[in-house]
Amino acid sequence: MELFRALAVLVEPPDRPGVARVAEALGLGELPEASAYTDLFVFQLYPYASVYVGAEGMLGGEARDRVAGFLAALGRDVPAEPDHLALLLGAYAGLAEAEGASPGGRRESLRRARRALLWEHLLSWLPVYLDKVERVAPHFYRRWAEMLRAALDAEAETLGAPETLPLHLREAPAVADPREAAPEEFLKSLLAPARSGLVLVRDDLARAAREIGTGVRAGERLFALRSLMGQDAAGTLSWLAREADAWHALHRQRRAAHGAVAGWWAERAASTARLLRALSVDDAAQDSEDAGRGRREGA
Repeated sequence: MELFRALAVLVEPPDRPGVARVAEALGLGELPEASAYTDLFVFQLYPYASVYVGAEGMLGGEARDRVAGFLAALGRDVPAEPDHLALLLGAYAGLAEAEGASPGGRRESLRRARRALLWEHLLSWLPVYLDKVERVAPHFYRRWAEMLRAALDAEAETLGAPETLPLHLREAPAVADPREAAPEEFLKSLLAPARSGLVLVRDDLARAAREIGTGVRAGERLFALRSLMGQDAAGTLSWLAREADAWHALHRQRRAAHGAVAGWWAERAASTARLLRALSVDDAAQDSEDAGRGRREGA
């Protein structure tokens, strides 16, 4: 379990004491610049469970409360940010070590707790998170992600999957349909991974602007997505549908390792893709109707 503790250390800024020593011990090579750490963990991919399994797609909320409740039930002090990845990995390592050092009945109880922490609060979101890290991070953090993924997969195989999905996923609503809900709620739900099945970071929205041929405004993701929709709604919806298709394929690749959890993420992304395509068709039809009306009025 020392591997989990070591990998947790690397979620901290590279200039913190001990980080370089851990990176060297794991054979990950030279530490990146602090700016690379900041871009990844502060601006692009926040290392907090609540962002990825919460209905709001933001820090805190009910998802964080669930993690806090789990830690409290274990008799642990609950810190201000209980869903931070480093803390969760440390808690998992601690449970595994306590299990190994405990007698029969106590050991079985700790093993159940360890399994619950793995599937409810780590595997419910980390594979998705690591997929994105491996695509946007510098080489050092891509290797970190690969090592953490392998360690998690080994634990999943050892402990086996539970019969029910994590509560985070069972409780997550789908993307809001803008034909039935406010447009702003639709955009916010697209940016909440557990609702859309996608992880969209700032770099993705800049790429979307390049591929669609629009401008992109600097700022928060919601602001940027709103801007893209205002410039070319049909093009943006089609681009998002293709992203959802790509995520569907990624989630399916994990089904052998993560079973129903990966299947849930795959279906969530597929459902989002279907909605986005329907909306894109509707928007294109509306544009065509508006253009025809304009020609008739100008005749």
